[in-house]
Amino acid sequence: MFDRLEEIEGKFAELSEKINDPDTIANQTLWRELMKEHSNMSPIVEKYREYKKEKENIKSNKELLSESLDDELKQMVKDDLKESQENLEIIQNQLKVLLLPKDPNDEKNVIVEIRGGAGGDEAALFAGSLFRMYSRYAERQRWKTEFMNSNDSDMGGYKEVSFLIKGHGAYSRLKYESGVHRVQRIPTTESGGRIHTSTVTVAVLPEVEDVDVELDMNDVRVDVFRSSGNGGQSVNTTDSAVRITHAPTGIVISCQDEKSQLKNKDKALKILRAKLYDLELEKQQKELSAERKSQVGTGDRSERIRTYNFPQGRVTDHRVGLTLHRLDAVLDGDLNEIIDTLITADQAEKMKQ
Repeated sequence: MFDRLEEIEGKFAELSEKINDPDTIANQTLWRELMKEHSNMSPIVEKYREYKKEKENIKSNKELLSESLDDELKQMVKDDLKESQENLEIIQNQLKVLLLPKDPNDEKNVIVEIRGGAGGDEAALFAGSLFRMYSRYAERQRWKTEFMNSNDSDMGGYKEVSFLIKGHGAYSRLKYESGVHRVQRIPTTESGGRIHTSTVTVAVLPEVEDVDVELDMNDVRVDVFRSSGNGGQSVNTTDSAVRITHAPTGIVISCQDEKSQLKNKDKALKILRAKLYDLELEKQQKELSAERKSQVGTGDRSERIRTYNFPQGRVTDHRVGLTLHRLDAVLDGDLNEIIDTLITADQAEKMKQ
């Protein structure tokens, strides 16, 4: 590990010189690439230098203890030595985490798809609650949310809704949300006061560019039709809605949120690219099935990951056994404790490997 850290520190020093070179600065494309690489290395190098500083402090204190010291000064040195040794162990574990292989999608924006599952209207209502939860979380992170498409339910909420969240590291935190979310509560339509269980499926896809996935437009059929539902006076008067069908996979995407046919087509293609990319990722993960089972963030989409129990006001994440008795706060977008716990568990599993 330390040989690798020495290499990284050496390369970091080289990059520091290059990004300040006038010739490099003149080539803005190269300069941006080097700056990104430099920025990615910076946390590792800073932590490694912190490690070396503590090592030096331990060495100095041990040398002092070999000298003749009065009792009071000797105790001070011992206390400082103990503190440095404890810090060294913490820093070493932090370095191991920093050196874990990075998910290449971590810095990407995400497309979130929420679909009502078992439970009919109650599931659709809860899909609306989850849409609000992720929207509020994005606000708390100072990320931007862009509505993409929806299929509204007559009783409120959504049978299906998709939206884009733009923000630095959005995928690194939201990728753990993919799976089945279960809600237990008394529906407003239930006169007997019985608790019903409904499910909603969440899919979190990294937003991909044209270069990330090969899409042959000859495989794509584009149909246009008139929008239905809310959207203003012009919604039902023009063929602005778009339905895209990808022949090889059978994936069908419809978008009608925008009044512009071109904008709806762009949004539909963006979702299609993300789905095709996700299919390829899933294929790779199945080939590494043993690794896949051990990682928190790459579970099966059909896996029940979380339960929201309204009568008891609790949220339980079944992957890490975490239960929080503050349901209202979680549904208002206070997700950091859950996500941080999932990230820590995922890192711990990777370090075991």
